[in-house]
Amino acid sequence: MARGLHGLVIAVLGGDYREIELIREFLSQGAKVKAIGYPPMPELAGVEMVSTIWDAIRGSDVIVVGMGGLDVGGKVRTLDSSVNLQITEEVLSVIPPNVPFFIGIARPRLKEFARKHNVRLIEVTEQDDVAILNSIPTAEGAIQIAMEELPITIHGCNAIVIGLGRVGMTMARTLIALGARTTVVARNPAQLARAEEMGARPVPLSDLKDIVGQADVIFNTVPAVVLTESVLRMMRPNVLIIDLASHPGGTDFEAAAKLQIKAILALGLPGKVAPKTSGQILVKCVPEMIHKALGHWG
Repeated sequence: MARGLHGLVIAVLGGDYREIELIREFLSQGAKVKAIGYPPMPELAGVEMVSTIWDAIRGSDVIVVGMGGLDVGGKVRTLDSSVNLQITEEVLSVIPPNVPFFIGIARPRLKEFARKHNVRLIEVTEQDDVAILNSIPTAEGAIQIAMEELPITIHGCNAIVIGLGRVGMTMARTLIALGARTTVVARNPAQLARAEEMGARPVPLSDLKDIVGQADVIFNTVPAVVLTESVLRMMRPNVLIIDLASHPGGTDFEAAAKLQIKAILALGLPGKVAPKTSGQILVKCVPEMIHKALGHWG
């Protein structure tokens, strides 16, 4: 167990209801919390609300950016829409090297700025414990989308899961449990063996084009374009694609639109479908990550 966060000053930059759960945990463990991007809320009693990002990061021992991440321009998602909160190179340039900077997932440009200015960037949702636990609301959210979009039940449908990583494995197990005829497509022979052990039909990624025409719904978890135009042309016109991979996904969305195939890039599902549960995942994992980053652990 972590030993508490007494004496630490933690800046929380933007976020949603997940971060509110995390902020309350920080306070309960004795940290001082400064936050920006939130409207007045009773849940944030005891938090020092600041008006600028500079006020937030000044004097902070730890910086946490909302897990909803940044848009392409570096803007942070916030609950208070009147706050324009951006993580720029200038912001990163003033963060001391000993201050860990936590973010859900970082875009390549942010990583470049962090390296340039020696910022200790830690991607929270890429940590195994967070990613595995987050795969549960991700899979449930993906199933919810499929149920709303498909004219048939999940039970008995032909479902394909591309990739058997942390999200793909939970996705496949959920589909199997619901009675879907589930195919898992993967490159790694060990993953294909695991798919068979789970009760799914294993298919090598090299054979994807040969089997997509059988699918009612496809869940992609591979963060590279595997659903290319040539693959899309082999699909049924009424197939549904739900892409769960990180931005920009693993689907050629322009080709899908041209072929009139419905393809949905379903990002950030944990915070959308189960914000309280997702917040509790952060509560369980982030304080320990802070201790490790600051060398207080072990």
